[in-house]
Formats: sequence, structure tokens, C-alpha cells
Amino acid sequence: MDITHSKDGTRIAIDRTGEGPALIHVGGALNDRGSGAALAGLLAPRRTVLTYDRRGRGDSGDTPPYAVEREIEDLAAVIEAAGGSAAVYGMSSGAVLALRAAAHGLPITRLALFEPPFNPAHDDRLTRARAYSTELTGLLADGRRGDALALFMTVVGMPEETVRQMRGAPMWPALEELAPTLAYDSAVMDDAATGAELPRDLLASVPVPALVLDGGASPAWMRDIAHRTAELLPAGTHRTLHGQTHDVDPAALAPALEEFLTG
Repeated sequence: MDITHSKDGTRIAIDRTGEGPALIHVGGALNDRGSGAALAGLLAPRRTVLTYDRRGRGDSGDTPPYAVEREIEDLAAVIEAAGGSAAVYGMSSGAVLALRAAAHGLPITRLALFEPPFNPAHDDRLTRARAYSTELTGLLADGRRGDALALFMTVVGMPEETVRQMRGAPMWPALEELAPTLAYDSAVMDDAATGAELPRDLLASVPVPALVLDGGASPAWMRDIAHRTAELLPAGTHRTLHGQTHDVDPAALAPALEEFLTG
């Protein structure tokens, strides 16, 4: 584990795997730096993969008050630790953070994104995202981390019975530790203001080559959003990984990333 520090002094923990050009893995909700370890191992023969704990997770610190701009500064610090520029792969809400960082002008050479979870315009998902943000904020303010975690799992489609069973699982306390960062991902998505609507202006301002991936077995609306995201990016391309879902198999993902990064 390496340590770097963000602009505001926050400690950011990094793992490095492999040798070669740098690729930074930006995890999504409830991910820590270990979440990208399997993918990093598959890419290691040709590149150095940096996985990091986003603020508030794992071995990284957390300096209040939170702002999306601070997370962009965190990624900037990781890029500096990688050598000053790097390709970036973002998963889910981590893909949206990567997009915001690229639009902000960070030295990102190439951008790969898996299923950024934007919502279609004029869709009831916009209303649900705003309601989720409000309820999540209230639960966390009351210290109800377990209920906040259960809310997130239900919102993303997990059956309530499965969530009830998970609350008794050995992994649950560790997930509760990450629950406050669900508000960070909600802020990255802009749930409260826009309902996580597809941000056309933001996408139009991303100058770097970008690959947007989706899973062929994912819901149709998510696949459509991935395709539309790619269309709105000035240098965007789209690819479907057949048979995959939002829980993408690193073995299916790694070859697609390698092809894009070396293309």
C-alpha cells in the first residue's frame, strides 16, 4: 500500500499492481481498493494498475465537509502518484466521478466507463433518485447506517428478502462502515438536484477518447444509457460485453479494456 495526500490533506491509500503505462481504477458505491484487485491482476502483465480507497473508505481518510470537487482532487493526487498522467477506468458511479474529473481537466489520457448509472430524461427514475437522496441523507444524519445501506440495496433492485438475509451476514458490519459514502456517490450522481439525469453539457466537455461499456444481460434502460452516453461524448465509442451484467466479470472486462487502451 502506498499513501498520497489530496489537496486538502486527506490521506489516500493506493495499491499498485503490474508494470507499464498507468491505469487508475475508480470504484463505485460500496467499493474499496480491493474491489479492483482481480481486474488489476489480469491487466498487470502490460500496465501498472492503481486501485485506491476513495475518501471515507478503507485506509483513506475523510475530511469534512464533503464535496464532489474534493473527490476530483483525490483522483488528481492519485494521477500525480502514477506519474502525472494516466488512463482511468470507472465503474458505475465511479465512472461518473471519472467523467467529472476529465471534464474538469485532469490529465487523463483515455477514459473507460462501465455502465454509468444516469437516468433517462422524463422518467420516473428521476423522481425516485431525488427521493432516495432525501431519505438517505435523513437516515445517515440519524446514525442509521444499516437502514441507509438497506435502502441503497433496495433502490438498486435487490429483493427486500435478500436484504433482510444480508443484514445477518458476516460482511454486513464492514458494509455499514462504508454506508456514509453512499451519500458521496449520490452527490457524484447529482441525485438531489437533477435526479441523476444524463448530463449532456458535462459529457460534451469531455475531450479525451472514451469507451463506454455495458453488459448484454443488463436491463435495457441501462444499456440504452450507456449507448447514449457514448454518443454524447466528443470522442466516445460504445461496446457491449455479451452475457454480462452490472456485476461484470473481470475476465470479460480485461480484454476489452486492453484493446481500447492500446488502440
